[in-house]
Amino acid sequence: MILIADCGSTKIDWCVLNGDKVEKQIFTTGINALMMTEEEIKARLAEELASQVAEFPIEEVYYYGAGCLSDEICGNVSRAIAANVPTAKKIDVNSDLLAAARALCGTESGIACILGTGSNSCYYDGKEIKDNVSPLGYILGDEGSGAVLGKLLVGDVLKKQLPEDLCRKFHEETGLDRMDIITAVYRKPGGNRFLASLSPFISKYINEPSMHQLVLNAFKAFFVRNIANYENYKSLPVSFVGSVAFYYRNILEEAAQSLGITIGQIIKSPMEGLLKYHKN
Repeated sequence: MILIADCGSTKIDWCVLNGDKVEKQIFTTGINALMMTEEEIKARLAEELASQVAEFPIEEVYYYGAGCLSDEICGNVSRAIAANVPTAKKIDVNSDLLAAARALCGTESGIACILGTGSNSCYYDGKEIKDNVSPLGYILGDEGSGAVLGKLLVGDVLKKQLPEDLCRKFHEETGLDRMDIITAVYRKPGGNRFLASLSPFISKYINEPSMHQLVLNAFKAFFVRNIANYENYKSLPVSFVGSVAFYYRNILEEAAQSLGITIGQIIKSPMEGLLKYHKN
């Protein structure tokens, strides 16, 4: 049996796979390995995962996670998993970007992208990631992500760049004023998640011309500042995983078409594609 983990900062989707059959699906609290120590990860898994997989003779673990950016970090995660899944003989820890590439492209070459709370992209040759434009996070980059859409939204609201009626609705419906926003972004942890949590307001008013343009411009920036840096980007399919890509797919396709880019797959979560990849 194998255990597959698709780990984000908010939640982890675990699947126990026995041949072609999913024996169990488990959801636990998210982990960003860049932000947590090995002991903290180990404790989190002990509390939320260990008892749920103890009944299965798991031999291999394939973990794809947010923040898994170096051998040192991957080692921390691997040891934390080993302590909680003692039957595992093989533990393979990789980035969430490789999860996206394998889920979207399988064994074919293409450009794979994440568009959720954050954004990322890579050129994948069917086996491994060959090129990656650094996303730089929501302060310096992460174009098109939920966090950046939220950042653009509150900036336009507070600087009165959106129609007056839309600004009023924002304050009324979210209950947020200027100091609430500044405190959440600058003084509390998880500023990116706070900003991404404003996506439902954008979605609700997406037919307003100014809101549609905000999202369209953000997606165009994602393509120009990231995808256009890959060789042959106009001849390769560009595929996406993530809630922002999934729910705003029409505008994403509009942005791509305006720049001569071909969209491949758009899926909400990589797990289905990962199951198919590992079954094969």
